[in-house]
Amino acid sequence: MTKFRAKLTLILVLLIGCSMLIAGVFMAKVLEDAHVEALKDNMERELNLINATSDWNRSGTEDELIAYYTAQAKKIKEATKARLTFVRADGHVLGDSDQKPEQMDNHLNRPEIAAAKTAGIGYVTRYSDTLKENMLYAAIPIKSNQQVSGYLRIALSLEQVDDSIRRLWYFLALGLVLLFLIAGIVSYRIAKGITRPIEKMTKVAQQITNMNYESRVPSYRNDEVGQLGQAINRMSESLQQQMERIQENERRLQGVMENMMSGIMMIDRDERIMLLNPSAEYILGFSSQELLGKKYNEAKQQYEFTQLIQECIESRDPIRDEMIFYYPAERILDISLNPIAHEDEEWSGVLIVIHDITAVRRLERMRSEFVANVSHELKTPIAAVKGFAETLLAGALNDKETAVSFLQIIFDESERLNRLIGDILELSKIESKRIPMNFSPIYLPEFLDRSLNVLRKEAEKKHIELSMQVDDDIYIEADEDRLRQIFINLLSNGISYTQEGGKVKVRVEPLDMNVDGDYERLRIIVSDTGIGIPKKDLPRIFERFYRVDKARSRSSGGTGLGLSIVKHLVEMHKGTIRVDSELGIGTKFTIELPVIH
Repeated sequence: MTKFRAKLTLILVLLIGCSMLIAGVFMAKVLEDAHVEALKDNMERELNLINATSDWNRSGTEDELIAYYTAQAKKIKEATKARLTFVRADGHVLGDSDQKPEQMDNHLNRPEIAAAKTAGIGYVTRYSDTLKENMLYAAIPIKSNQQVSGYLRIALSLEQVDDSIRRLWYFLALGLVLLFLIAGIVSYRIAKGITRPIEKMTKVAQQITNMNYESRVPSYRNDEVGQLGQAINRMSESLQQQMERIQENERRLQGVMENMMSGIMMIDRDERIMLLNPSAEYILGFSSQELLGKKYNEAKQQYEFTQLIQECIESRDPIRDEMIFYYPAERILDISLNPIAHEDEEWSGVLIVIHDITAVRRLERMRSEFVANVSHELKTPIAAVKGFAETLLAGALNDKETAVSFLQIIFDESERLNRLIGDILELSKIESKRIPMNFSPIYLPEFLDRSLNVLRKEAEKKHIELSMQVDDDIYIEADEDRLRQIFINLLSNGISYTQEGGKVKVRVEPLDMNVDGDYERLRIIVSDTGIGIPKKDLPRIFERFYRVDKARSRSSGGTGLGLSIVKHLVEMHKGTIRVDSELGIGTKFTIELPVIH
């Protein structure tokens, strides 16, 4: 824009300067012509005056006439400062103020004489060979009795005229220089006034191009340039509002894409992967950098998945299918492929939505297994009750000893059935989060002592030693009933699977001491010296109805749900539980719970 301003200033200066130069030349020429015309008028008046006051009818010899007219010419020159020449009708010079007449040529054919002869007065400007300078000649005829008796010529040096013209050109040139300077300053101000708003608008347009939509054109006068600036401002405001809406929609879309549990993949019309959200990266096991921009059949994806994409591209129809993926981990995926078409129905790619349904299918399998296990567990005591009742009805009631034995079995199986139903209902409530948790401070030494006392008689039957190791100042915030349920289940398991003369122990250890000496977590260890659990069974020990030794579990009265209930209750306390065991040595359950909720 600075170059444009310089060009505009130069153009204005040249226009003004050329205009002034042309006007000056024209004025100089007019002044020169006017000056020459004024000289001619003066010369004509002087000639007429000289003609009226001179005597052209003198008689005498030629030498006398030459002497007389030469003297007259010199005398007149002293008064007029102009060269004066007296020429006879035949062209012979009789007198001259500057030259000797004898040395001068015949003047009859001189242009001014010829013009005077025909027009009454003649003017000629020419170089004088005699005086060696430019002269302005004026001549008039001298008449006597209507006859031309001679010519009177006056000549004026044009050096004065040239001096006047030179002075005129000097002042004109000086004036033009000053005008050029003034024109330059004025032109620069005019150019600046025109280009400065345009420069501002250009900068604002460049900033808008660089996505800076907050830039505005300063307010100018209400002319065409100002209206253009206002239009640019309105355009910038509109673009800013549109970009804000686009960015807001983009942020929302990005937030949805990044936080979706489902994987999203988009393939364009060139069969290249153009979009991949974090869930899709996790499910497929590849990062965006590894997949974006590559063709779907070059992206190292499972063959069946690639074939499914190819089928959708070729058929242009929606496809939905379930597929097992083995990388990066085995999982079951629900894949939906939908062709993308614009309003003009032009195909532009494929949108793929991937759902990881592994947990859903596992849950369905677990529910199926749970129903089967519940049916099986309920069927056993019911069958026993039914069988022994039929035996009693068939006549066994007459044998008192047999009848008592059968009734005891029916009672035990009913108790087992009652416990099973109770545990199933309890587990159902826990898993559905329908159990309210009432947290309160619990003094652990007293709490553990009461819990051990509940099971002490059962332990004494097998001569099992129950003990606890806990500091006197240990407190925890928990739901007392649920915490007691955890300990009763773990201690009951320990007593059930520990041989006579064994030991079951509870130990409490503070964890994560802070700067004030207060503990933030507790580790509670319930250990026994029982038969132990094989390593292959440890990962499944907390599953529902899972038993390591099914015959031993049933004989001990277990339902197979106790440890599953324990795990859920520990997790409801924001804690963790793990198990360590060795065959023939014993089992250790380790629970870590926060002190404060």
